Amino acid sequence: MRRCHATGRGGARPARDFLSVGVRRRRRQHLGAPRSAPAGLGRAMSAKQGGRQRRPGSHPHCLEAPAPLGAGLAGGEAEALLLPPPPPLPPPELGPAAPRGCRAELGSVLLLLALYVLQGVPLGLAGSVPLILQSRSASYTEQAFFSLVFWPFSLKLLWAPLVDAVYVRRFGRRKSWLVPTQYVLGLFMIGLSRRVDALLGDGQGRGPDVVALTATFFLFEFLAATQDIAVDGWALTMLSRENVGYASTCNSVGQTAGYFLGNVLFLALESPSFCNKYLRFQPQPRGIVTLSDFLFFWGAVFLVTTTLVALLKKENKELTPTKEETKGITDTYKLLFSIIKMPAVLTFCLLILTAKVGFSAADAVTGLKLVEEGVPKEHLALLAVPMVPVQIILPLIISKYTAGPQPLNTFYKAMPFRLLFGLEFAFLVWWTPKVKHEGGFPVYYYVVVLLSYALHQVTLYSMYVAIMAFNAKVSDPLIGGTYMTLLNTVSNLGGNWPSTVALWLVDPLTVKECAGAQGQACGTPAAAELCTKAGGSCVTTLDGYYVESVICVILGFAWWFLFGPKLKKLQDEGQSSWKCKRTN
Repeated sequence: MRRCHATGRGGARPARDFLSVGVRRRRRQHLGAPRSAPAGLGRAMSAKQGGRQRRPGSHPHCLEAPAPLGAGLAGGEAEALLLPPPPPLPPPELGPAAPRGCRAELGSVLLLLALYVLQGVPLGLAGSVPLILQSRSASYTEQAFFSLVFWPFSLKLLWAPLVDAVYVRRFGRRKSWLVPTQYVLGLFMIGLSRRVDALLGDGQGRGPDVVALTATFFLFEFLAATQDIAVDGWALTMLSRENVGYASTCNSVGQTAGYFLGNVLFLALESPSFCNKYLRFQPQPRGIVTLSDFLFFWGAVFLVTTTLVALLKKENKELTPTKEETKGITDTYKLLFSIIKMPAVLTFCLLILTAKVGFSAADAVTGLKLVEEGVPKEHLALLAVPMVPVQIILPLIISKYTAGPQPLNTFYKAMPFRLLFGLEFAFLVWWTPKVKHEGGFPVYYYVVVLLSYALHQVTLYSMYVAIMAFNAKVSDPLIGGTYMTLLNTVSNLGGNWPSTVALWLVDPLTVKECAGAQGQACGTPAAAELCTKAGGSCVTTLDGYYVESVICVILGFAWWFLFGPKLKKLQDEGQSSWKCKRTN
């Protein structure tokens, strides 16, 4: 069995935002986004995989490909960390295998891209629900409760070892989980399409059933997180070591595209005003599609795509079974515990769990506040459309700066700029009602929002790609998806728990007074109802969002000064500090 421990430093080393509701939240997270999952137009940018690029010129006909994991070690040193030395080979077989260009594996790259697109669709659909709830007067406490649906991407580490260890050998290690999970996802979406309209309420007399919605979409995201584990693990073996870094690009581009389809496109097509203004000649009271229609369509797409993957795609058999397999579930959990106990990994986890506290108010609450101030949710979705090419191109550009041995330097440099956007977003929310007129908002207001969003995306993706590149650089590919899932799960959790807390604290930090009725208050929903019955109205004297924004920025800069240098110092750890060693 393998036991992980720090063995000292290795050899010499070369020199989810406010328009993302729902975590970009990595994304996918994330990364992804980006589940992860901020609360604007797309929350779950869950963070996933990243890679280190090879030196320019290695692949003259392709995008620069990240170097294989463990490439910093000479000869067979990386292999020796996990396996006993192999017996001597005859001289003709001593040379390394010829490198494979990215074009030789174009089919695998496109398949990974498609799988990550499918992964982004459930995240986008779940991310659209908070905007719908906000338009139906849901409280921020209810929004905080619903934000729990994005937690499966932050808790998937609990069942990732099962996905790594239990499988049908003849069918394939990753397909054993990917195929049934995607089939269940497709059937679940088709079944949910029949009930979701009733759960959302009619928007008039009957309000949304937030508890039932949360339970339903929690299961929905649980299935999507399980699919993510299988895809992450398969990405490490589907591509050759020379091209494994392209998995990071597939992840970023695929999840962004999937999130766009499930969130932005849905919100636009679901809006009656958007469809009547841009897509119809005769106005109608409903949009072109409903959430029920959208769920049914993508459920069918999942079923068809999964059938094609099951029948046509074979897993890579070039790796010997002993390189990737673990002995069983118990050994896998022991291995996972051993990874967490490694000093370098434990330090990284503690730092990344607290690094995003400073962004929580801006990412989780700003988009909902704009909707509360009267900005139509479909207009926010429309503003995100011109940003899609930027979101696809940004990871490709930023990866050139994170491809070296110290990707976390980019994370550290981008962090203070992203923190300052927290104050800029608070000012934007304050300014919104002041420029509103009878016909809506002027064009220059949307230009300011779009510019703010675009600049914020640069800082967000700089941090996201840097973390993904670092995770891919230090992850041990011989453990399959478990190591990568550990680091990416911690990154997701570091964004999700502050967002949930930020949403929950908005109502308690808000101060309201009852105007027009003596002796009444508005501290609780019951008190607010009594104020209304007495002929008064509740007036906000201090919005908890502004209080949160200032506190978060202060905490964020404190983290940057005190713990940022410690995070950067982890890059100086040798490869052996992150690798697992097999003991017989």
